[in-house]
Amino acid sequence: MVTGTHCGEGVFVAADVHYLASGGARAAAVVAADAVFSCLTGDRVAVVPEAEPYQPGRFYLRELPPLRAVLDGVGQMALLVVDGYADLDPDGRPGLGARAREEFGVPVIGVAKSGFRTATHAIAAAAEPQAGG
Repeated sequence: MVTGTHCGEGVFVAADVHYLASGGARAAAVVAADAVFSCLTGDRVAVVPEAEPYQPGRFYLRELPPLRAVLDGVGQMALLVVDGYADLDPDGRPGLGARAREEFGVPVIGVAKSGFRTATHAIAAAAEPQAGG
């Protein structure tokens, strides 16, 4: 259950999924009351006993069930950030982000850790240098 006070209309959620060596998946989400995640209102964790195998271009089949579980009961989402592409190519072939937008009915930002060969439209983001390092 999400705890804390809300600082505005709707909540902003960032979620990710980890696949367990024993099978299944654990999804985690952080919930904020603002788009810059400066007013955190809670966090959530859910475990699903089974996970689909990874299929390139069909990552959403693996990710959506754990995301459904961890986001169950989160009301009034204004934005969802997921680990994956929104679109898989410049023509708009739907990736996890597009499927999550359809599933949850909110805008979705997809942030992928690794490149997908047909996502030539994606913009790489560089990490900021660490202070003193």
